[in-house]
Amino acid sequence: MKAISYRRYGGPEVLEYGELPDPKVGPDEVLVRVRAAAVNPVDWKAQAGHLDGMIDAVFPVVPGWDVSGVVVRPGVSVTEWAEGDEVMGYVREDFLAHGTFAEYVAAPLRTLARKPRSHSFEEAAALPLAGLTAYQSLRTALSVREGETVLVLAAAGGVGSMAVQIARHLGCRVLGAVRESGRERVAELGGEPVLFDERTFTAQVRELAPQGVDAVLDTLGGPFLPRAAGLLATGGRIASIADAEVLALGGRYYWVRPDAADLAALADLVDEGVLDVRVAKTFPLERAADAQRAHAEGGLQGKVVVTVP
Repeated sequence: MKAISYRRYGGPEVLEYGELPDPKVGPDEVLVRVRAAAVNPVDWKAQAGHLDGMIDAVFPVVPGWDVSGVVVRPGVSVTEWAEGDEVMGYVREDFLAHGTFAEYVAAPLRTLARKPRSHSFEEAAALPLAGLTAYQSLRTALSVREGETVLVLAAAGGVGSMAVQIARHLGCRVLGAVRESGRERVAELGGEPVLFDERTFTAQVRELAPQGVDAVLDTLGGPFLPRAAGLLATGGRIASIADAEVLALGGRYYWVRPDAADLAALADLVDEGVLDVRVAKTFPLERAADAQRAHAEGGLQGKVVVTVP
């Protein structure tokens, strides 16, 4: 099969386009013909070696965890999927090796759900990691409830924008911390924008929520994390997907998990019109390095997606 891979840690320059063996399909796996795969920050961070202390790499590594495509062959014990089914998935193994930037990927059952019927393969590929991270952070890590006020840091980003929409769907009031360029996006999604400004951030939040916020979801890390923790109401909760320093603040550091049921719930929300999935740029598979560069540059209102003809 054609695939993107890297044989050593590094930036986009280490990516190679060429032939690799087709994946082996385990008894509880599904062979998926990839139609699209999204770029996420964890892809190029893992590729740079930043996760080497916690995840083994088996070179050559095919990057990518997000995918949408069509079932080619179910494993011998699989009854849940059949040839021709359109699926999406967060295909993360416990090591780096067999990713989604390829013509085919063998996906464990726990990683797959049906593709939203109302959306393209490109849009479906943009959903799993970001959507699951937001969904699980709000429901599992923070246990948000109807009527609560939630502060989302970096609310216009991939995970942040999903979190705003999901929290609103759960009946929460949402304050979204953003740069000026993201103000309109957060308001469009039903959140109340708060600007990242070192001088006024705390005052902005206190003006909107004088009694404090019930929950904080940090998707950015850095200096605004402790400030946000100081804005919690009595009994408030804080979680971060980006900065383990949240543990010292009495919060939870959350790493998204593959979960077929959660992913199916997200697909339903997309088809019901609750979630808006936005793709900013697409690149063909052989230009995956350019896709990584575009993603790393930032400033995009939506996901970067690699397509496989």
